Amino acid sequence: MTEEAVGVGVDVAKNTLDVAVSNSKETRQFENDHEGITSAVRYIAGLRPARIILEATGHFEMPLAAALQASRLPVVIVNPRQVRDFARATGVLAKTDSIDARILALFGLQVKPEVRLLPDQKAREMSNLLARRRQLIEMLTAEHNRLLQADDSIRPPGIEIHIQWLEEAISTINDDLDCQIRSSPSWCEKDNLLKSVPGVGKVVSTTLLIELPELGQINRRKIAALVGVAPLNHDSGIMRGKRTVWGWPG
Repeated sequence: MTEEAVGVGVDVAKNTLDVAVSNSKETRQFENDHEGITSAVRYIAGLRPARIILEATGHFEMPLAAALQASRLPVVIVNPRQVRDFARATGVLAKTDSIDARILALFGLQVKPEVRLLPDQKAREMSNLLARRRQLIEMLTAEHNRLLQADDSIRPPGIEIHIQWLEEAISTINDDLDCQIRSSPSWCEKDNLLKSVPGVGKVVSTTLLIELPELGQINRRKIAALVGVAPLNHDSGIMRGKRTVWGWPG
């Protein structure tokens, strides 16, 4: 007789971790700090789960996810939209931390999202740098637009100084990203390979290296779906709908 698979769902908040198990109605709560994460990992490891499901929150889930992966546990970070669709499909409309954790546990057992390696500390740091670069570019574009729209005789005070500061900050981040890539032989090799493709420059190559670590590890169809450029069918009976693109769930 085979042992029943166990799914674990963790609802991650800024200060707490609510852990639910698929074969139990009870949930356990831990603090979302070093001590709490250590206790949560020890508790989850004892359950021998088939999958541990966390929702992507932006960054609150990463310390727990990293600790689970370091303990060789099958953790998966999934798209919140897909989990909400799953909850509605099962008739669960209420939303609390404990309910969300139980839905995540069931989602892992029913949907079985693929377990992939999480980015290491260096990759996460570079991802944060890249995100900050995007923010600065958005601010720079906004400031240039304000400058263009302003009357020449009445310009917003300090706007040229702010533009100069933003340009210098972006240049510093570009240098930091380039230095990080050059310090890693494997990243440097991939960077040179990507930039050998016509039309792929420094920024595109850096973005692909950081945001798409699966590149070169999965086939072209999965990569296209993951990025969100794969045309997906929308057919029913004799009706042939328009193909649309969606990001790969999970």
